[in-house]
Amino acid sequence: MKVHLSTMGIISVMSTIVIFSYFYYFNKRLAVTFTGSYYGERSTNFLLDTVIWTAHPSSRLGNKMGEYAVLYALAKINGHKAYVLPEMHNELGKIFKISLPVIPQEVADSINWRRYTIKDWMSPEYFNISGQYVKLFGTPCSWTFYHHIRDEILQEFTFHDSIKNEANSYLERLRRHKVNVTYIGVHVRRGDYVSVMPKERKGVVADKNYLQKAMDYFRQKYDNPLFVVTSNGMDWCKKNINDSLGDVYFVGDGKEGSPARDFALLAHCNHTIMTIGTFGYWAAYLVGGETIYLTNFTLPDSSYLKIFKYEAAFLPEWIGIPADLSLVMGKQEGAL
Repeated sequence: MKVHLSTMGIISVMSTIVIFSYFYYFNKRLAVTFTGSYYGERSTNFLLDTVIWTAHPSSRLGNKMGEYAVLYALAKINGHKAYVLPEMHNELGKIFKISLPVIPQEVADSINWRRYTIKDWMSPEYFNISGQYVKLFGTPCSWTFYHHIRDEILQEFTFHDSIKNEANSYLERLRRHKVNVTYIGVHVRRGDYVSVMPKERKGVVADKNYLQKAMDYFRQKYDNPLFVVTSNGMDWCKKNINDSLGDVYFVGDGKEGSPARDFALLAHCNHTIMTIGTFGYWAAYLVGGETIYLTNFTLPDSSYLKIFKYEAAFLPEWIGIPADLSLVMGKQEGAL
């Protein structure tokens, strides 16, 4: 009996060592086993003899959503399993009910990834991406990657109930006594783009005339439109958007470090007016109603058009209103 207990004790110790062992390399194969939970997820067993895909996260919410959606779609197209890094999960997981599992940072740091840079639109070569450990780089924002599985992408970006309920309650309070209200989410991207567009891209941001035209479109189409304006330049919006009809509400706080509230308000409207940027794009994509966007916002010779295609960025059924390029055209003529 004593020998039996001793043997069992040894087996128990050995099992514990195996369960909690981290990494070993043998013939260039990494085997990793984790137990317990990670960020509330189920226990995850990584046996890294299989193909593992992930994406390098960027800083802003809209960019991360694009990176997540492209990772999800391309991994599925290529028949492989996708994982997200903690940085991406930390932001998206607080807002949405995303399903991709998290790969712990210490595991990701130990892997010799193949760095795979993708363009801003779907290309034939992405149907056959090779490599055992693939990390996608780039900030794609194009429906061409994932629109064929739109329902799945919308499911991934389902809001947590608390965020959804807060947004709907807020919109209901804006309605007050009005009936048959049509909510139009308006996102006005300013911030660094005010200088980036003319200086680096020979382009412009949306001006007051564009916003007036877009809002008038919905005013003519719906009896009781209600415009929900969010922006990272709210002072400019209050000075340049006509609210004399009583149908405009400046509701966003414009906090780029915590954008969930503004984004949720936009995404729970019926239709969208966007200017430029991935934040407005994703709000419009989730809403699924009519979308008006700013188009032709750079000069034809802008180097930005080498990495950006209007037809890949905006859905065919969306309505584009051309930008007024006179400001940058004047600068270009003055430089000649």
